[in-house]
Amino acid sequence: MSMNTSVKSTALEPGRGASWHRRITSNFGMVILTVLLFAVFAILEPSTFASLLNFQLLASGKSILLILALAVTIPMIAGKIDLSIGYGVGLWQVLALSWQLQGMDYRLVIVLVVVGGALVGLLNAMLVELAQVDAFVATLATGQVIYAITYWYTGGRQVTDESGARAAAFDGLTRWSLGPIPGPFVIAVLIGIVMWIVLEYLPVGRYLYAVGANPAAARLSGIPRRRYIIGAMATSGALTAIAGILLASRQAGVAQANIGPEYLLPALAAAFLGSTTIRPGRVNALGTILGVAIATIGISGLQQLLPGQFFLEPLFNGLTLVAAISIASLASRRRVARADESSVTSTETPQSIPDDDPGGEAGSTVTPRKEH
Repeated sequence: MSMNTSVKSTALEPGRGASWHRRITSNFGMVILTVLLFAVFAILEPSTFASLLNFQLLASGKSILLILALAVTIPMIAGKIDLSIGYGVGLWQVLALSWQLQGMDYRLVIVLVVVGGALVGLLNAMLVELAQVDAFVATLATGQVIYAITYWYTGGRQVTDESGARAAAFDGLTRWSLGPIPGPFVIAVLIGIVMWIVLEYLPVGRYLYAVGANPAAARLSGIPRRRYIIGAMATSGALTAIAGILLASRQAGVAQANIGPEYLLPALAAAFLGSTTIRPGRVNALGTILGVAIATIGISGLQQLLPGQFFLEPLFNGLTLVAAISIASLASRRRVARADESSVTSTETPQSIPDDDPGGEAGSTVTPRKEH
């Protein structure tokens, strides 16, 4: 008796026989909603919301959130979650400034911070994989430890560069622009595009999706599951460190110990929301970018319509996260139902990945099947 594996897509894209309008609404419904939401606020507030200045302010201000949302996305693809990113970004922005005040060259500081972020991700992976601690619990605990270290290091006070000891080039990391487009936004979008290419078109991305879809079956298929989870968590930590560097650069000589946790909920909401579009039913980089975009448009538009209402941002983020998780839960149940139906009707002949599926194993369930 030999063991073969079949790989069958469980993503929520409509089948080949689906109508064109169903394909559009399923894959690009969130894109359409984003455009409509922008149009509504542009009509209601034409002089402020639709202005170039508003775009530049939003693009520059939300670039940190976008990078953190992408950092959350990678472990989610592997079936894990990293809650330490909201606390890590606070520590790294403190160290990125304070180490320069102690005389370190800013380039060395950048390298050390990125390596430190990757090591924190590696620690998370060891807790998850070696100690077999649930990722939610492990990364939340790690985040609290990071938060405590940040307060211990700063004494709970702001770190300020009163003497101008930091490098001017460090501030320049967030002050450049590509035409009218702020530099930090360009960096964040480039990270997202690179992630999309790697995850959708390279073997490492397809294997990562396979690990997240069915870890046991991926292991039976010869995929080094643990290696990909470690890589995903370490990459998440490194991206968090990059976000911390850009945050320290943008704040121009001031680093706060308590900043960071406020980014966690919006980043999670964007990643969950992104799983409902472009590649519905699977977390993906372009979907995460779109999730940040729709949250930014919605919050900015509401704040301009209702100025001074500070509860709008946490309310919008909370409702968005609830909606995104509800949709993701529905998608999961649909995938299970489709997988059960497929297992009943499937033949004994092993199936392979269709050549026209650019994602390969991405968003797929690898189902072991015995051959008599």
